[in-house]
Amino acid sequence: MLTSGQLERIRLFAEEVASREGCVLYDLEFREGPGRTLRVFIDKEPGGVSIDDCANVSRGLNLRLDVEDAMPGGAYDLEVSSPGLDRKLTQLWHYQKAAGQIVQLKYKDDTGASRPYEGKLVSVDGERLSLENSKGPFAVEFSAIEKGRIVIGDVLQKKPAPGKKKKR
Repeated sequence: MLTSGQLERIRLFAEEVASREGCVLYDLEFREGPGRTLRVFIDKEPGGVSIDDCANVSRGLNLRLDVEDAMPGGAYDLEVSSPGLDRKLTQLWHYQKAAGQIVQLKYKDDTGASRPYEGKLVSVDGERLSLENSKGPFAVEFSAIEKGRIVIGDVLQKKPAPGKKKKR
């Protein structure tokens, strides 16, 4: 397992390489299991990330990680991609960029219980998110959010009942 210091060092290298290629580091994940995988998510405006952007960041980061010997512990896979349209929201700035979109959250309420929420992210003021759905306005502190993601279209919002086929 990588230490938090090692992961932060890798994050800095990924930010540097992504920036050099005209992109921004969106997120980074490291997973161990039956293999080790470093996933790097990059974004670019306007127009989004191209395959060439991913390939260039992958080559540059791979070289930097090898030269700096920043990935101790043997072999690993490096994956560089776009975070996708239904991207995870893990940083405050992710929520700021997602203002105006539909999001799904899991957050801790005042009792400490996990609660789901889906609605439009109206605004982010400091660390307070203002949202709204058919039940009305709702506000939550960023620190209370356990996980979140953008919801794209009706496909993710409305699932057919079990045993029934979706009309096309």
